[in-house]
Amino acid sequence: MKIVTVDEMRQIEAASDVAGHSYAAMMEQAGQATAEAIAVRRDVSGRHILILIGPGNNGGDGLVAARYLAEAHARVTCYLLKSRDPTQDRNLCQVQKREIDTLLAGEDEDRGELKRLVSKADIIVDAFLGTGTRLPLRGALAEILEIIGQSIAARRQPARKTLISLSTPQKGESEAGKPFIVAVDGPTGLDYDSGALDETAIPANLTVTFAYPKIGHFRFPGAGALGELLVADIGTDPALAAGVALEVATPEMVRRWLPRRPPDAHKGTFGKALIVAGSASYTGAAYLAGAAATRAGAGLVTLALPSAIHTAVAAHLAEATYRPLPHKQGFITAEAAQIATKQMTSYNALLLGPGLGQEAGTHTFIEALLRDRENLPPLIVDADGLNILAEMKDWPEQLPPRSILTPHPGEMARLTGLSTREVQADRIALAQAQAAAWGQVIVLKGAYTIVAGPDRRIAIEPFANPGMATAGTGDVLAGTIVALRAQGLDAFESAAAGAYLHGLAGELARREKGTAGMVAGDLLTHLPLALQHIVSA
Repeated sequence: MKIVTVDEMRQIEAASDVAGHSYAAMMEQAGQATAEAIAVRRDVSGRHILILIGPGNNGGDGLVAARYLAEAHARVTCYLLKSRDPTQDRNLCQVQKREIDTLLAGEDEDRGELKRLVSKADIIVDAFLGTGTRLPLRGALAEILEIIGQSIAARRQPARKTLISLSTPQKGESEAGKPFIVAVDGPTGLDYDSGALDETAIPANLTVTFAYPKIGHFRFPGAGALGELLVADIGTDPALAAGVALEVATPEMVRRWLPRRPPDAHKGTFGKALIVAGSASYTGAAYLAGAAATRAGAGLVTLALPSAIHTAVAAHLAEATYRPLPHKQGFITAEAAQIATKQMTSYNALLLGPGLGQEAGTHTFIEALLRDRENLPPLIVDADGLNILAEMKDWPEQLPPRSILTPHPGEMARLTGLSTREVQADRIALAQAQAAAWGQVIVLKGAYTIVAGPDRRIAIEPFANPGMATAGTGDVLAGTIVALRAQGLDAFESAAAGAYLHGLAGELARREKGTAGMVAGDLLTHLPLALQHIVSA
């Protein structure tokens, strides 16, 4: 599934219209999809639904949705920002023919009727403005949105209770958080390219966008105001987006890439992964990366780690094999390079970096390892491996081509010489540019992780989970990626599929554990479930 800019979406819609799939047909499908998405999530029969209608196509989508919701026996009212001519506007004409209540904002001078409608609405559908939004919002629109926002906040303010229950509420006892807010394309006040969000915008519980998600759906602060994001088909030909490079990772994409697991397989069938990780300060990093590699399907996982921590890690991870390395006070030393490189060619992928620390001997070890880069298996560099790279002169030239680098924003800042703020300012453009410049695959971690290849391939992972903002989740990601690389996936596919599996495992863990108190180890047991989900979806 491609991710488009506002201009690209306009071109796709215009080309579709020229090809015979008209704007009217696209609008009909958009409105119907919005109504169906609401009906799946809420019982609409007999419920009060307020639909905020703007002057353009977004408002037209809202009018179509009003018709379908009324047919489902909802009690619908359309609040029009500006007048629309029913003799020229088929969708408004259809609404009026069905005697659906409409109210023009200009006739509600004191906004008293708006406040009344908001106060009793079970569902509010925001169809004021779509991708044509220009910020900041001004005039009557800004005033109306502010009134709606205040009214919603007042409704959601908990009343003082004279009786307090100490028991756990039963599921389904109440519908907390009324009204349910649905955004058509996105909340009014969202910039669909930059992700900027007007201060009057009403955060949604559900956003239904059409044909393709927009870049602004994945950029904060706007991305934080979408709630659940759905993408509805409106009949445009996929060929019209063939030139768009940016895409969102999907289960279908990952399923195509995953290797077959034949019944006559043996451990060699699924590859051998070597992980150089860990130190006295970061024992858990070696465990988490190694355990993730076993859970993500590698046939054999070997941990090369300081001998000082071998017993501690092996006691918790019996499934791996081990190559203890020389150390000084628990940190790998330069002498370890010769031992680590023995039989290196028998491995299908190498992960270098989780928890290594940045002692002088570890620097020398990595430099020695990379001097023999022609004999290294496909390489993934993570964590302290990246920090050490950043201090090496001409470091991109020291790496085998199409290695995988997995920086978080701070590590990306060190690799590029930018500030973290500059890295975060335009993550997509930076990842794409540096992947091409360095000739490597980059996994720029964070909310909506970005995977970029040197060949312009670029994907966004559809996960923003605060439960994963905890130490060790990056080690789990690196272990997942090296397992897939060992199983024969190419560099970009290993990175994109690994990040998707990691994100999905995090979502499954969040549903079980919540966002506070999740730990990296929770992802390990959910990685096989994520794989199973993708294979069976």
